[in-house]
Amino acid sequence: MRTPDFWSEPPGLVAGLLAPVGAAFDAAGRLRRAVARPYRAPVPVICVGNLVAGGSGKTPVVLSLVAILARRGIDAHIVTRGYGGRLGGPARADPAIHDAAAVGDEALLAAGRARCWVARDRAAGVRAAVDAGAQAILLDDGFQNPHVAKDLSLVVVDAAYGFGNRRLIPAGPLRERIPSGLARADAIVLIDGGGGIEPSAVPPSVVQLLGLAPIDRPVLRAALEPVDGERFAGQPVVAFAGIGRPEKFFATLRRLGAKLAATRAFPDHHFFRADELAALRRDAERTGAPLVTTAKDWVRLPPSERAGIAVLAVELRWRDESALDALLAPLIDRIGDGGRAVRA
Repeated sequence: MRTPDFWSEPPGLVAGLLAPVGAAFDAAGRLRRAVARPYRAPVPVICVGNLVAGGSGKTPVVLSLVAILARRGIDAHIVTRGYGGRLGGPARADPAIHDAAAVGDEALLAAGRARCWVARDRAAGVRAAVDAGAQAILLDDGFQNPHVAKDLSLVVVDAAYGFGNRRLIPAGPLRERIPSGLARADAIVLIDGGGGIEPSAVPPSVVQLLGLAPIDRPVLRAALEPVDGERFAGQPVVAFAGIGRPEKFFATLRRLGAKLAATRAFPDHHFFRADELAALRRDAERTGAPLVTTAKDWVRLPPSERAGIAVLAVELRWRDESALDALLAPLIDRIGDGGRAVRA
């Protein structure tokens, strides 16, 4: 779906009319969490989630954690729902045999970095990963899913978007109320679009953003940095994206100095039709500017349509990785011989 514009605006008439539906949505979620009997894996489970619908940077955080754990000799597997894919799983995503229509775009990206399991039933996906020898599990999304016990829960917040209008779905982007959600988190990962957060004490603006005074959870700050983005400086491009908030992608290109000849926004996880791609190529021909998109969009393109389309990828950069290390240390210490968690 395309993120409604009123989700990011001060609450108005539409949000007010939808508020009772949001309250019912929240009540159903609280009941679901209250009655669930979560599966506890024999290895550490790290959940990377958020409180809002749409992109906030969860997958880059997961991919960064995979790399950090790998440097410590830990084979972490990723478990994801595989949003947008047709496979219910549990199934291991394999770029050699699967496309985005089968397992979803995020699973394809993740499978290029680590073993990644797609499972609508998250507990079944975790079990499959454990059976395959995972030493740790990274749960990509699933913070609101009560069927898997988490050893560490990180809530990702986009510093530019925050929590939108702070109303519950469908009146706003919130999946649950802010205080109760943050109370279940072990830490908050605050993501800047690139270069804007200084490694100093948490500023008052962050306190206001998170709705906590004082903040009673660690705040880990990070930024999404473009990979080889300087090649777009001064260059005209036709940019298109089907992500949670396409304007984030367009703003990144502008910050790199690209000249946006045209921009085209599509719904999140959108599968591009032939006529849409033909229209994009006409835009490129008309303006004399090449097409550029995100890595998530590129994996959803048919292979026959990828030629001539540039990709701007991003990677997560932690402002203070030692703070993250302190959170991970107890879990890493629990990893024993053979990769199983040593429990008392």
